[in-house]
Amino acid sequence: MAEDLSSMYHVSGQVKWFDPAKGYGFVVSDEGGPDILLHVNVLRNFGQSSVADGARVEIVTHRTDRGVQAVEVVSIEPPSRDTAPALSDFAELNSEQLMETPLEPARVKWFDKGKGFGFANVFGRNEDVFLHVEVLRQSGLADLQPGEALAMRVIDGKRGRMAAEVTAWEAALKSDKPSS
Repeated sequence: MAEDLSSMYHVSGQVKWFDPAKGYGFVVSDEGGPDILLHVNVLRNFGQSSVADGARVEIVTHRTDRGVQAVEVVSIEPPSRDTAPALSDFAELNSEQLMETPLEPARVKWFDKGKGFGFANVFGRNEDVFLHVEVLRQSGLADLQPGEALAMRVIDGKRGRMAAEVTAWEAALKSDKPSS
């Protein structure tokens, strides 16, 4: 059955809430109207399994008999935050230096949202990289699943290797391509 493209709309809005355990959440459009269902499968097609509450999103929606649903995520911008670093390890970190640190493809070893941390491994390396929940929030994510692919900017923190930024794994692939 072909989709009716005339009922597809680009929408900018904010994530009201998203629960990775339930596999869905809702977006509030900047234009108002009913809440928009955001299913985890739509996020996975974008390369993420979660999104932080308050994140700015651009999505493509479709109206159904059951309401408005997101069918594609175009972009995600992490929620705004104050300028203070989330962790003391980042207090002396120069943001320009961080942006020069390459994004590295990695896979989540484990992450426990309740404990507020977990670990990942950069592809091709055995060392564990510490992942803190605040870094996830600042990166626009809410949770991670074991085995999930992602991209990280990794620094040498006071307690070892740690992620300073986390994003969809496709970002690491894009950063490796020469610009044209």
